[in-house]
Amino acid sequence: MSAIPVIAIFDVGKTNKKLFLFDENYQIVFEKTARFLETVDEDGYPCENTESLRLSVFDSLSEVFRMNEFKVKAVNFSAYGASFIYVGEDGKPLTPLYNYLKSYPEELSEQFYAKYGGKDKVSVQTASPVLGSLNSGLQLYRLKCEQPEVFKKIKYALHLPQYLSYLLTGKACSDLTSIGCHTCLWDFEQNRYHEWTQHEGIALKLPPILPANKVMPALFPGNNYKVGIGLHDSSAALIPYLVNFHEPFILISTGTWCISLNPFNQQPLTANELKDDCLSYLQYQGQPVKASRLFSGYEHEQQVKKIAAHFNTDIIKYRNVIFEPEVISHLKAKKNSVTQNANAKTFAFEKRDLSEFHNDIEAYHQLVLDLIDQQVYATQLVLKGTPVKRIFVDGGFSKNSVFMHLLASAFPAIEVFSASMAQATAVGAALAIHKEWNRKPIPNDIIQLKYYSSSQTISI
Repeated sequence: MSAIPVIAIFDVGKTNKKLFLFDENYQIVFEKTARFLETVDEDGYPCENTESLRLSVFDSLSEVFRMNEFKVKAVNFSAYGASFIYVGEDGKPLTPLYNYLKSYPEELSEQFYAKYGGKDKVSVQTASPVLGSLNSGLQLYRLKCEQPEVFKKIKYALHLPQYLSYLLTGKACSDLTSIGCHTCLWDFEQNRYHEWTQHEGIALKLPPILPANKVMPALFPGNNYKVGIGLHDSSAALIPYLVNFHEPFILISTGTWCISLNPFNQQPLTANELKDDCLSYLQYQGQPVKASRLFSGYEHEQQVKKIAAHFNTDIIKYRNVIFEPEVISHLKAKKNSVTQNANAKTFAFEKRDLSEFHNDIEAYHQLVLDLIDQQVYATQLVLKGTPVKRIFVDGGFSKNSVFMHLLASAFPAIEVFSASMAQATAVGAALAIHKEWNRKPIPNDIIQLKYYSSSQTISI
């Protein structure tokens, strides 16, 4: 039997690192999970072990190449953002892979923003809220200020997805999806690196920008396969939707954070939108994607614990609560002791007295009603002024009947769908270089949809 043509995708998250093999129909034919070792930086702060990461990539590929049933045609990477690896002349990392959760020195932050026109100006120009180490460009600025001798030795500053590609090709490059994600590096008004990167000598450390569909020959031994340049994971997860749907849509990607992504909103960010936790990404073809963030997955998790404790139930019960419209009607009719500002930074449910509810299901419906109030506000921030016809919801809340029905009711003029897809981030990285490894057309059933309205639910 002839070997199955496949693409190998390394999907490197903060906690889980996975390798997937996809066949030409985008079905997973092999997967492997690895947990890499952590280490600490010079300040004792936990960070990724780059040597463990490097060895795992090589070992996993060697294992796959030994499998006679597969023929690896290409390799690509998706990885978390806000993380640089600084490579010296010998191609080896000069520093640890600093953790983006590490606190940023306030004095250095104030110095940087004062030097380049203030927080509001820089944030609007770079579509980057002030996020400390999560602004990966400021990690480079910190290194220059605190470790100038190390900074001088840097040949290339590579975002993590591009470093993984570099391991296999020896070719250094930059990628717009990594540069354009709250890095403080990209001037969205001028569509180029921000001027501060020139003034500080940062731009000299950043290798050439290559398109997301670019592939390069591999140095690592194998079977004549091609290597993609890698993608930032949030942008990779959007690719299957951009490939499959051409009418304007919003994707609400739900998890700990619920992020509303509008690839059809290229309007510049305003200072007020930034204060409302909006930002812009660059998608894989280079266009801006306006996004808003809400911490509602985390809030849902905390408040469900509170409900379970009050009513003496198991939190597992709330994984599959059935939507009850009569409960919502009752909750909307009764006078609430708590009012909610949709644009508030705190959620109304935190202040509610659970003894006011007849039972836990009523309390749970109120929790989701409160979450939806703020979700609608956050989504409207990126929706306004665009002819969006559909909203897709993926991740945890897409499986939540109460959430989905209430969202559909809140947007009666827009079609609302829950979307499910196995490993969207990895699929996106494979789709970005589809023509380089796959002889077949892109399947139109990669994403499974379920339509919601206030009166009906239809599987598609």
